[in-house]
Parts: sequence; structure tokens; C-alpha cells
Amino acid sequence: MNFDTIIKNGTVVTASDTFKSDVGIRDGKITALATSLDDADEIIDASGLYVMPGGIDSHVHLAQPSGDGIVMADDFASGTRSAAFGGNTTLLTFCMQEKGTTLRQSLKAYHAKAEGECYIDVSFHLVVTDPTPYVLGQELPALVEDGYTSLKVFMTYENLRLRDDQILDTLDSARQSGALVMVHCENEDAIRYLIGKHEQNGDFAPKFHALSRPAAAEREATHRALSLAEIVGTPIVIVHVSNRQAMEEIERARKRGGKVAGETCPQYLLLTADDLDAAELEGAKFVWAAGT
Repeated sequence: MNFDTIIKNGTVVTASDTFKSDVGIRDGKITALATSLDDADEIIDASGLYVMPGGIDSHVHLAQPSGDGIVMADDFASGTRSAAFGGNTTLLTFCMQEKGTTLRQSLKAYHAKAEGECYIDVSFHLVVTDPTPYVLGQELPALVEDGYTSLKVFMTYENLRLRDDQILDTLDSARQSGALVMVHCENEDAIRYLIGKHEQNGDFAPKFHALSRPAAAEREATHRALSLAEIVGTPIVIVHVSNRQAMEEIERARKRGGKVAGETCPQYLLLTADDLDAAELEGAKFVWAAGT
């Protein structure tokens, strides 16, 4: 059998095994795993290397507006190029619905941003910020049918957050459509209250960023999101869990039979609030909100 490409002498990693093998590729697909393959237009020597499936990064923000005149630093070209160098062959970025627009309009705009700019495969999570009856009753089921099967809602950020009743409506629409919902869990009112207190006291040093977002603000919102999902009876994913208290809420929900997953970020494993308490603005290098 003639192959377009053979990757020779590597250690192949599959979902269940690790073994020495050559990899035969034809028409962009792996068609053979065997030793001593040698008939190909291109042969890549992987001696001493692992050969494994490309990674899938399922939480990425590219070319996304983040405020007046502010856009995420990475666009589709730089973000997908970086992902490829890191061994990822697919990423899912977020398609942010702007209030007053439909999900379909937002998705069309993000596809236009990505057109001709991507080095790897890209798809989208839908961010619901304006859950009108039309969006939830007509658009979301149609987009799920088209293959956009995941969405995200916010409990914080004034221009993005949904009320509890809106979250319930969105969860119910997702349940009926078969979509999976991700939730950004923080208590916006508690954070605004603490920010106001710090501003009154002139507390503007980077360390007060962490003090305005205590674990309790995330814990409470996580508990509330899990309770809303339990009421509706749908699985959810709690994104970028940053502390043990929120993690324990997820564990308790699982013990009650809830279908819930949690994800975290490297900064929450490697940094603490103490890193923000540095001289002058040195601590600002370590400021991380819960992410978007």
C-alpha cells in the first residue's frame, strides 16, 4: 500500500496503549499502524519521539471584544498558530453574543473573523447574553442541529450576566436541544460591593483585586448554578474553578447525583493572592480575574 506520509520509528500513543509503530497516512487520514512501513511520498523519522493525536483546547478566547475599544490580544491567526506549536489540532473559542443581536448574527461575524486565518481546526461555543424567546426557542435548537452543541452563560460582568430566571430558561432550552451549558460562577453584586468599599478607602493596589473577589463570592455562585441545573435537570460545566470551596460544591452536587464537571486554569494551581502583594505595580503582573 502506498501512503502519502509515513511517520517511522516513533512511540505511538492511543487512548488505551503506548507502543512502537510506524504510522501510515493517506488522504489526510491514518490508514495503518504497523512496523516496517516504507512506501510513501514523504517519510518522517520520529525516532525517540512520541506520536500522539493532536490536542483539543476547549476553552479559548480569540478576537473577542472585552470592553470599549479593547479586544483580546490573540486573533485567529496568532492563536491557532500558537496552538499548533503546542501540539493542538483543534480549538474551540467563544462566540460572544452582543445584546440586541441574535446568536446567528454573532456566529456569522466570528466566522468572518476566522475565515482564511486559521492554521488548525476551529469551532465555537455560543455565549448567550440576551436570551430572548426567539434566541432560546428558535435559534438555539437550530444551531445545535447545525453542530454548535455547547454554550456559556455568565453570572458576573454587568453587560454579560444573566438573572437566575434567565439562566433557568437557558438551561431548559439547552436540555431540550441536547446542548451542554458552561457557567462562569461569581456573585457580581458581592464583587461590586467590595470594589466600592475599596474605592472609598483608596485601596487601589493590585492585592485588592483578590480581596474584592473572595472565595465566598465564587462558592455562592457555584452553589447557585448547581442548584439551578438541578431544578431544571440538566448537566453543566463549571468553568475555571479557582478555589477549594467551589470545588467542594461540585463534589457535593455529584454526590446528590448531579451531572457536573469542573475545569480549572494553570494560574489557580500555581499562583495565590500573595503574589499580588508586591511593591508598586509588580503585583499587577499576577492579576487574574476568574476569566471569561
